[in-house]
Amino acid sequence: MSVAPKTRRGNRTGWTTGACAAAAARAATVGLVLGKVPAIIRTLLPNGQEVDFAVADHCIDAAGVKAVVVKDAGDDPDITHGARLEVLVASLPGPPGTIHLRGGIGVGTVTRPGLGLPVGEGAINPIPRQNITANVRAAAEGLLDTRGLGVTVSVPGGEALARKTLNPRLGILGGISILGTTGVVYPYSTSAYKAAVVQSIQGAAAAGRTTLALTTGRRTERFAMAHFPDWPEHAFVQMGDFVGAALQAASRAGLAQVVLVAMGGKLAKMAQGVDNTHAHKNELDMNRVALLAQQAGADRSLSRVIAQGPTVRFAVEEMARAGMELNFYRTLAVAAREGVRGWLQPGRTKVAVLALDFDGRFMVGVGIDE
Repeated sequence: MSVAPKTRRGNRTGWTTGACAAAAARAATVGLVLGKVPAIIRTLLPNGQEVDFAVADHCIDAAGVKAVVVKDAGDDPDITHGARLEVLVASLPGPPGTIHLRGGIGVGTVTRPGLGLPVGEGAINPIPRQNITANVRAAAEGLLDTRGLGVTVSVPGGEALARKTLNPRLGILGGISILGTTGVVYPYSTSAYKAAVVQSIQGAAAAGRTTLALTTGRRTERFAMAHFPDWPEHAFVQMGDFVGAALQAASRAGLAQVVLVAMGGKLAKMAQGVDNTHAHKNELDMNRVALLAQQAGADRSLSRVIAQGPTVRFAVEEMARAGMELNFYRTLAVAAREGVRGWLQPGRTKVAVLALDFDGRFMVGVGIDE
């Protein structure tokens, strides 16, 4: 089955790896019952929707029945778009009614506690695990009255894909995770990355960390690692644009402090109190940036120029020309710190901010010594 090329910016929804695995598992189970794998399989998603999936390939042999569903992520920039979710369903000699779900080739193995999955098991997250099992049970008819079923989820090429994810740092080795809380992927939600960020934070807390550095990308993370050279690697989490989800996860995990490390543009978005700093999610409010510039010492004339400007970089350049660059960064950092407090449980987790310029150089720190 060929996968249609994705548009650069569209609104077509797609399906999670969990939903695709559930569809393949259901198709393989039907094949075990009827001796024939359907070309289209109707599958129940975790959100209650019923969706038809095309079965791209199948095989019936002595090992059991295998069915393949190719992931379509819609218009979301998801690295697993086009991945083949292969599920083998076979009879087990064990107790009737049992379903044993495991990860096969290309599905990562959990090697660290704190990820919501037992160490040593395949990285199939709890909701996809429940959904896959429910679909197998629904399609099994009377099979489970007399036997158990083994369900193995594989993703050929998953190990290579996983190198582009947070899995190695999470302690999930050898492949990708099977993810998805609803079954649906919305454009530019990058739900798999968001889930990995939350898992990273939970894993670090379970490993005993009380303070984490949350960074917006590779450059900010490199700076944070140099700034805190004694911290272990799992104390640094690239949250990307998911500031709201990351901070909520940190607060729920009981962390004492998070250190946000970001450049001017992201700091300005945080100051707006948004949960996602991506340009497609929330527009930059240049009037707000101009007000911050005024608080940093800009006169009304300069503030008006900044309000009409296109970016925070423009504002920084104008403030630098006026000799107020450092004041502006400090004001941005303070405003960002205040703007994100809404994503934290009151009195539980403190926030510090390290502000970098657009070349990744340190400018100011706020709250770091608390």
